[in-house]
Amino acid sequence: MKLFSIFRRKAPPLPQPITASVSSDASPESIILRTLLIVYDPVVDKASGIKLSEYMQWNRVDDLTKGYISDIHQVSGGLVQYQITERIDVDAFPRKGRRLHLQCPDVSQCYLRQFPSLYMPQEADYYAIIQRFDILQRVANNEIDEVWVFNFPHAGFYESIMGGPSAFWCNAPPLINTEASQRRFVIMGFSYERGVGEMLENMGHRAESIMEKTFEKLTGDDNLWKRFIRYEKTHPGRAALGNVHFAPNSDRDYDWGNPSTVMSECDDWLYNFPDFKGVTRKVTAADWGNGDTREHHKWWLKHFPKTNGHRNGIYNNWWHYIMDPNNVDH
Repeated sequence: MKLFSIFRRKAPPLPQPITASVSSDASPESIILRTLLIVYDPVVDKASGIKLSEYMQWNRVDDLTKGYISDIHQVSGGLVQYQITERIDVDAFPRKGRRLHLQCPDVSQCYLRQFPSLYMPQEADYYAIIQRFDILQRVANNEIDEVWVFNFPHAGFYESIMGGPSAFWCNAPPLINTEASQRRFVIMGFSYERGVGEMLENMGHRAESIMEKTFEKLTGDDNLWKRFIRYEKTHPGRAALGNVHFAPNSDRDYDWGNPSTVMSECDDWLYNFPDFKGVTRKVTAADWGNGDTREHHKWWLKHFPKTNGHRNGIYNNWWHYIMDPNNVDH
């Protein structure tokens, strides 16, 4: 099977939102993200036309996309609106390094047993995708702002990766030699074998990387990002929101169902930022879904500041940076 040997273009499956651009002072207005959606879901039985996701009984891309867009809109307080400009369905396996995957006459033999060992190196060839779909030019022409690639286990995509001028770490090494885009852009890697919760985790790690970069020049109490991610284990008695993997009371990675009670300043961030009142309260896993991945990530992302003004040269609307890394200082 040739790389990109067959691909079909679809009209946008989702209604385009009524949006407004971000003002020059980054006031909390709607942030539009024109998004190119690429789906690697090869046909595994030519007679029936069944695709890999269907054969494996994995999730529908349309359902995942709608759920994710709805969740991000909700947790951002309605600020973030995605506009799917185009969907491209690729009847092929993505390229890895300089190797192409062999023809697959039988999905159970090819994918379930041989695919992980045959398909090396681990990382997908992002540059082949960028070139084939003219991504740099489309970003430069303001046709798209970011790219989503839906794929399957072992396909080799990072959860997120950044390209463009002065691209920086975004939970993956930056894509070099992509300055022709004239703007920074992010490629999100989503798996239809997983759920919306895992998509939000990808976004969470993207947010961590971008906010770490945004605040890197500030120290001590001026670095509000460092304050935001405090949790009980690292800062006893001074927990805030924690991070993607650690809730305020977590003892280890992914410990979102920990039943213990701790004090957190989470409400101060949600209701009083940037004028903190010193408000704290007891929190438990019940506050973020009792261990549910999706509910924890929604709770965490919901607390990201999204107000007017700025402090120490950084806008109080953090979505201004998370959704558009071009706003982060070089």
